[in-house]
Amino acid sequence: MVNESPDVPPRRRPGRRLRPTRRGRLVLLIGAVLVLAVAAAVLVPLLTREPKSQQATRTLVIPEGWRASQVYAAADKTLGEPAGTTKKAVATADLPLPPEAKGNPEGYLFPATYPITSATTPKSLLRYMVDTALERFGADHITAGAQRNGVTVYQTVTIASIVQAEADTVSDMGKVARVIHNRLARGMPLQMDSTLNYAMNRSTLDTTTGDTKIDSPYNSYEHKGLPPTPIGNPGEQAMVAAISPTRGSWLYFVTVAPGDTRFTDDYAEQQRNVAEFNRNRRNAGNG
Repeated sequence: MVNESPDVPPRRRPGRRLRPTRRGRLVLLIGAVLVLAVAAAVLVPLLTREPKSQQATRTLVIPEGWRASQVYAAADKTLGEPAGTTKKAVATADLPLPPEAKGNPEGYLFPATYPITSATTPKSLLRYMVDTALERFGADHITAGAQRNGVTVYQTVTIASIVQAEADTVSDMGKVARVIHNRLARGMPLQMDSTLNYAMNRSTLDTTTGDTKIDSPYNSYEHKGLPPTPIGNPGEQAMVAAISPTRGSWLYFVTVAPGDTRFTDDYAEQQRNVAEFNRNRRNAGNG
């Protein structure tokens, strides 16, 4: 038999359970209530708070080449505003446009994906777009390219907007820009259908002789030089083409079929290409 030290408490008898006193039971009950209350206080905000992944998930996508009218309509729809609200906001938005723009943001509503929150307004959205354009178009290589070509940055944006509208593919952009620069250098009218489409608020490949006679400063068949404003909102690739056009002597081009744009400096060849384009259009219509 081993003697136990007097400092060691006696062992419990087998099968005997420790029972809390009345005071102990009261303390345990109060503690349990406090734990449940704290858990509820933490749980309720977690259940009622909107998950971060669902906050500000809306976006507005502005494709390259969209006109201001298209941007305004898309902004109204996304913001839930009555038609015409964003267009009216231009007058009081205090947009930091270049003086040449005369308050018209065409060309400076930069194509991008914009986040939309409950705090977004037509004015704040317009400023966001213009600020983005100024940041991109104010880059040193854009300024240097414009100076190298003997035009202003605003005129470069106008050229880029025509390039964006006319080029069938990205690879054609540099050549289209070269045709524009070559025609401007020779004092030739640009004769771009895209400027007529802008004047007539349409998009079509079919231009009639009557169309080329309309009275509009955007009629590049009747008026030499660039139109008074950009005819859309160009993207980065069109701007690069405008400041660094492909080397060449081309004066004419026509897209005779998708992916097949013909460039030439010979008028007779251009006429043959246009005839092929017209044949393809007729055949497509008959099909």
